[in-house]
Amino acid sequence: MRSEITVNPDLITWAVNRSGLSLGDFKQPVQEWIKGDSKPTVRKLEDFARKAMVPLGYLFLSRPPQESIGIPDFRTFGNEKRRTFSPNLHDIVTDIQRRQAWMRDYLIDAGDAPLDFVGKLMSTTPVVKAADQIRSRLTLESNWQQKQTTWESALTTLRRSMESIGIFVCVTNQVGLNTRRSLNHEEFRGFVLIDEYAPWVFVNSNDTKSAQMFTLAHEIVHVWLGKPGLFNLEKLDVAEDDMERYCNQVAAEFLIPEEKFASYWERSGTVQERCVAIAKAFKVSPLVAGRRAFDLNYVSSTTYYKFYRQEMESWRELKQKNKDKPSPVFWQQQQLRLGDRFGYAVVQAYAERRLLPSEAQDLTGFNRETFSKYARGMIRRKSGVGP
Repeated sequence: MRSEITVNPDLITWAVNRSGLSLGDFKQPVQEWIKGDSKPTVRKLEDFARKAMVPLGYLFLSRPPQESIGIPDFRTFGNEKRRTFSPNLHDIVTDIQRRQAWMRDYLIDAGDAPLDFVGKLMSTTPVVKAADQIRSRLTLESNWQQKQTTWESALTTLRRSMESIGIFVCVTNQVGLNTRRSLNHEEFRGFVLIDEYAPWVFVNSNDTKSAQMFTLAHEIVHVWLGKPGLFNLEKLDVAEDDMERYCNQVAAEFLIPEEKFASYWERSGTVQERCVAIAKAFKVSPLVAGRRAFDLNYVSSTTYYKFYRQEMESWRELKQKNKDKPSPVFWQQQQLRLGDRFGYAVVQAYAERRLLPSEAQDLTGFNRETFSKYARGMIRRKSGVGP
């Protein structure tokens, strides 16, 4: 005789929504459990929990739990705050937190001093002054993007400038090496973990390169303020929070100085033509240019949000068209996923026998053979004999 158990249908619905999957991705009995037409057996509930990536014990609670990932959540969805965290988001944050904790200890043991710019900026600092201060510390000229030939090269330049002064940067579109656990850019575009020794920024690469540029700039301001956060920047809007508004303002000024924006905007053309021209010049997305125009009162909110919808529709069509294009090669992906500073520190600690093989594999997500290949490649690059 089958042993059926009683589970609150709200918990089943919560687990489905939390998983990021649709109800149709689950077998038919799940819909019956939600309706109350049937009850699951222990075995079926275990199978459901595994697919939904939720701890089995959560399904025996009286109501859905209030989960936390330990950093302020500045995401918006519609006009409401998103209060759920998918397993993919939860696991990627946990993974980076673990790397950061190890890196902090590593740097302290090595005798490194705390970084002087983390938390240095006050949100009362004038926006232009703040952007100039950040740009100067990163040793970037005011026209650095205009010197880049592509969005990709501009993004690489900014990322390397950040790492050169002690900020850890990782960019990926999945959890670890699991291609089935893709990160949803609508759920979050990035997050920042603050530490005076090892500040860490994460960018979800399931987004256009030009859109990633604004996410990265927004995160830089968080580091200077010394404030962690998780955000999705939907419509390039931010949560009802003064600090988030300030971060967006400084990020926009950092990428497209108001004075230079004005000179570009004065050239003839439609709103779209002007935004595309500015986007190409400053290596940002047309949406960032459009948002800048809105914030500087060059266009109305109606015009901006209409432009936003059109651009998003064009982006979806382009993404669908390019879905079968080859992805970056594996080792290029790993360089971005781990970041050069962190990757080299792990390799160095392993070489000096300060890190066990199992620990190195846990920190990088590689098996033993793959880690060995990664370590050899990292050493070649640092020695200047490899790409």
